Amino acid sequence: MTDLLLAILHHLLAFALVAILAAQFALIRPPLAGAALARLARLDAAYGATAGLLIAVGVARLIWGARGADYYLSDPWFWAKMAAFAAIGGLSAMPTVTLIRWRKAAQDDPAFAPTAEARQRVRRFIAGELALVPVVLACAAAMARYGTF
Repeated sequence: MTDLLLAILHHLLAFALVAILAAQFALIRPPLAGAALARLARLDAAYGATAGLLIAVGVARLIWGARGADYYLSDPWFWAKMAAFAAIGGLSAMPTVTLIRWRKAAQDDPAFAPTAEARQRVRRFIAGELALVPVVLACAAAMARYGTF
């Protein structure tokens, strides 16, 4: 039963992470100031918290799941999935740092709005994160199909 609950939670968190990322991508458009910028910053915080929970539940599955750590740690698809997830995490750093900067600038100057170029740069990074999601999903499917139990 623990394995099932961890698997359900892991999948729910993964889909929540993608939904938050898609919402961020959609919100990075003009006008991006005031309340919209604050909403985007809250979404980014939710993204970070969800990613942290996803990792924690993934580690719990590794330790307490039915397949055990040896199963996952010896599976090349698991490592490919981890590499893709790490790449997503790496790409997410730039938007997070930028949103923190924008939020501070908006607190200092309520009329602050990021330039179109800055918005596009953040949007490209988020698009890169979204582009890697199918890689993570494909690796997860390969793990389920080609892994040994």
